[in-house]
Amino acid sequence: MVNEVTDKSFEQEVIKSEMPVVVDFWAPWCGPCRKLAPVTEKLAEDFQGKVKFVKINVDENPEMSQKYGVMSIPFLAFFKGGQKKDSTVGALPEEALKLKIEALVDGK
Repeated sequence: MVNEVTDKSFEQEVIKSEMPVVVDFWAPWCGPCRKLAPVTEKLAEDFQGKVKFVKINVDENPEMSQKYGVMSIPFLAFFKGGQKKDSTVGALPEEALKLKIEALVDGK
């Protein structure tokens, strides 16, 4: 399951998370974001217990979007140990995202 986070809950849910986190920066009006949503939902199931998946609406939460340099969406940021380790822009295919997530989990 992909939970919604806000500027206020970001630190608790992402930075302080015990497990790696994939953050989906998105907006309801963004077509590619809606296309990516079922992919992140499926990957959240595949990596349940290993990786946490959250999404943050960029229109409602400009602070975190600005902090992490989000210029285009969908923008996925990969966090581990409170640090951003990687990011992607655009609706990547499931296999490409899976490789990035596995690298995050394995610490590569």
